[in-house]
Amino acid sequence: MSADGKTMKQQQSPNKRLRLVTWISTFGGLLFGYDTGVVNGALPYMAASDQLNLTPVTEGLVASSLTFGAAFGAIISGHFSDNKGRRKLIMYLAILFFIATVGCSIAPNIEVMVISRVLLGLAVGGASVTVPAYLSEMSPAHRRGRMVTINELMIVTGQLMAFTFNALLATAFGDVSHIWRFMLVIATIPAVILWFGMLVMPESPRWLASKGKFGEALAVLLQVRKKDVAHEELAEIKEHLQKEDAIQKARWKDLSIPWIRRIVFIGIGIAIVQQITGVNSIMYYGTQILKNAGFETQAAIIGNIANGVISVLATFVGIWLLGKIGRRPMLTIGLVGTTIALTLIGVFSYLLEGSPALPYVVLSLTVTFLAFQQGAISPVTWLMLSEIFPLKLRGLGMGVTVFCLWITNFLVGFSFPILLDGFGLSNTFFVFAVLGIGAIIFVRKCLPETKGYSLEQLEYFFKNHVKFK
Repeated sequence: MSADGKTMKQQQSPNKRLRLVTWISTFGGLLFGYDTGVVNGALPYMAASDQLNLTPVTEGLVASSLTFGAAFGAIISGHFSDNKGRRKLIMYLAILFFIATVGCSIAPNIEVMVISRVLLGLAVGGASVTVPAYLSEMSPAHRRGRMVTINELMIVTGQLMAFTFNALLATAFGDVSHIWRFMLVIATIPAVILWFGMLVMPESPRWLASKGKFGEALAVLLQVRKKDVAHEELAEIKEHLQKEDAIQKARWKDLSIPWIRRIVFIGIGIAIVQQITGVNSIMYYGTQILKNAGFETQAAIIGNIANGVISVLATFVGIWLLGKIGRRPMLTIGLVGTTIALTLIGVFSYLLEGSPALPYVVLSLTVTFLAFQQGAISPVTWLMLSEIFPLKLRGLGMGVTVFCLWITNFLVGFSFPILLDGFGLSNTFFVFAVLGIGAIIFVRKCLPETKGYSLEQLEYFFKNHVKFK
């Protein structure tokens, strides 16, 4: 091999290693997506009188119990990852994913199902915090946006997989008792892949440096950076850590420091904004929404595949857009699009009630809604949550904000079937449209632009009240 060829191979090697780190760790996102999406098609079957015999209230409880557990998983795992490491926690989460999935699949009654879903939620919540933080700390500044949003791509891919397997099983074995159990148990496969994959992945270099393990941090950086870049980045991390005298260890009381409190407020706002659009009412109850509009059960489950496909395609667009435009305009455009789609669902559900055209109109509008949600709102949400917190508080800070995200998700998921049963499709979506208007106002007034800055620069700007460009 020539010297030029050898040099090229050495230059490509860090990029290949970085891609491998990204794809393996984001199996946590794939599990996040599958476990939140699979209930969409499983609910109509487990709700049957000869299965779990669910009412609108218990249906909401089964769907939302995962998100309740996820809220606590987020806040617990954030603190754990700051103390024990990102990689180690992801491995523990893979084990919990496996155990809880088996529990859901064999649940003989609603009590066991809810308990297993809460445990599954702990794993989902932990992954929602730890995987973006891990990717954010592994990536160079110029690639951080795309790397972190690969996790969002894996989330929606997991949801598409859930919708597709649901449709295949419903079509082929829809008359088989307990078909929903087979829909649920499939998630054990990516859990096993995640655990074995993380065995050979490196720890976050920034976390290693925060624990004084600079030699190990450099060794990791040399795997995923060119040699000169790795040494420069370690020097920057060391310099940054030396300036963090005010925060020696992640503590709850640190969240009350004024400049950190501002970041927490922004983070909580971003988290709530993502959820009050009502996205997970569609991801969890898309089958019920389409049935309410006029589709039969199997047709509704198959129709949900369109929601999954557009989510994946829109996420690819979102990843591309993050490299082109800022976070604030992207989030604003997404919210305007989702709010209009929600309003139109409400309007047409009222005007076309009972019409054979209504289910197709509703399906086209949910697809439009998800194009804006997954192409703009969700990628920006997870990216900004992973980048706005200072290093030593990143896990804890993300834990607090993602806790609020999941609690909002729980409230939406629990109340949606009750609202749908009590107020109808049209009025329920008008409520989400009004909340969307409030979200747009928050983004325009409170959200800073973080595109183009390193994590250390962002911390400096927040800490010293520097105005963002």
